[in-house]
Amino acid sequence: MTSKVTYTGELRTTCLHLRSNDEFITDAPVDNNGLGQAFSPTDTVATGLASCMLTMMGIKARDLEVDLTGSMAEVTKHMAANPRRISKIEVKLELPENTSEKHRKILENTANTCPVQHSLHPDIERVIEFYWIK
Repeated sequence: MTSKVTYTGELRTTCLHLRSNDEFITDAPVDNNGLGQAFSPTDTVATGLASCMLTMMGIKARDLEVDLTGSMAEVTKHMAANPRRISKIEVKLELPENTSEKHRKILENTANTCPVQHSLHPDIERVIEFYWIK
């Protein structure tokens, strides 16, 4: 088992990672009857994409002896109705400018083929932008 999720009432859950005992909460967003005081479940999906991309790039960067420390991603999630779902995820990655063109291509390909990319429904539009500026 990976995690346990407990509904705590008021449209909120507590999510426990069993191996580390780390936890986070989710809250329904304001536009869906919630208080919006924490990540919504769909926020975690969109954020998970960026996290996965950076993690996989970090693994590959280590092999290439490229330091990605301090790299960041800005995530914007768009929702659609009928049925309510994520319709689009935008990820803007800021990465170290002193990375060679060859390594940039390898790292971008790694990000674009991360496990979360392969797990998302194909109808979810993804706009991924790489900025080699840090």
